[in-house]
Amino acid sequence: MALEIHLKKILSAATTETVKGAVTVTLQYVQSGTGGKRKGGKRLTELLGIARSSAAQVEEWEIVRSLQDALHYVEGRLLRPDYEEKYRLRYLEEGPRDKLGLNSIARTVTISNEFWCMEAEKYLSEHPEAAVAQVLGHVRKLGADAGFMQAPVEDSARYYIPRGMAELALWTERVLKNRVEVADPVESARRIVSSPEALSVLAADEDGRTVLGAAELQRRAARLRELRQVAEDPTATEHDLHRALNGMYWIFGGHFIGEAQHRRLVPGDEIDIPLIRADGSLYIVELKKAAGVKLVKGHRGSWVPRREVHDAVGQAINYLVGLDENRDRISMEFGIDVRRASALVLVGHPLSQPEVDEKDINEALRIHTSHLNRIEILTYKELIDSAERALEVFDGF
Repeated sequence: MALEIHLKKILSAATTETVKGAVTVTLQYVQSGTGGKRKGGKRLTELLGIARSSAAQVEEWEIVRSLQDALHYVEGRLLRPDYEEKYRLRYLEEGPRDKLGLNSIARTVTISNEFWCMEAEKYLSEHPEAAVAQVLGHVRKLGADAGFMQAPVEDSARYYIPRGMAELALWTERVLKNRVEVADPVESARRIVSSPEALSVLAADEDGRTVLGAAELQRRAARLRELRQVAEDPTATEHDLHRALNGMYWIFGGHFIGEAQHRRLVPGDEIDIPLIRADGSLYIVELKKAAGVKLVKGHRGSWVPRREVHDAVGQAINYLVGLDENRDRISMEFGIDVRRASALVLVGHPLSQPEVDEKDINEALRIHTSHLNRIEILTYKELIDSAERALEVFDGF
């Protein structure tokens, strides 16, 4: 129902007939379920994508942003309470805000504020010479350690936060991700840091580095094979590709230290994969469909990118503009440097256009990229091939 109400609002706000037509088709599909039920599924995501592209072609950017949020909601990347509150969808038209949710959040914020103020005052009483940055650093570390809160059996109805546990868990998690094949490195890290014996064995394992390195190469090679299968699957969605790339930040090169915890740095924009460089700057990866997307077309004797590529680049540009406009707030709230942010657009696969040589496709995208300042364009195949060649080099040492 939330999506249906939102599509009606988008339809009333659209100004061009092409956009109205695309949104109308999407709305009619949603309403075409039997027995009063609303239809969804893959077809709905396709229709929303078509409507978004139609709006981008006529530069109705507010409509583009609304349809992008609708698409994220359908894909499960935007939670329903956030979606309903942002577009006032809980009630028809101008209904009241969610009073229950508002009161709950208000109480939580009040209690949290009292707790953190008390901790800051306690730190200042013990370190009266401390500067503001030191107090904030103390509070941030304490907040991270709160995720490891413990409830001792010998002291009922009380809880305590072990200091320094979050930093130790993060180090262990990175070791597990990069060196050992485990099903869930995050959960395994939490278990290890709770066991000093296991942690000391892992940290002192100098002789096992060769074995662990070989295991990591095998793990990465297996992940690349899985990603290639998804990229070549004509039925795979952007969500499927995002899931296949989860945790594979190493595929984008060795100058990244990991993924940022927050994907929604700017209201209304959710970055697919936010990577952090070693210098602390942001690198965003925008994922588009792989198979089934034609990337180039002939123009005056040469190959040039098609509309799908331009739309994806336009979306990446919008992200960068939003980051630039909010750079001070993002730096303060998240500690991420977006002043030097750049983007990578992953789109398409040469298999979808067999009549064009793969080298010509890559060359056309490289030429187009050379005229863009902060955005790079790659096909999924080119990215995977490059990562596999890198693994072969490491395997030879």
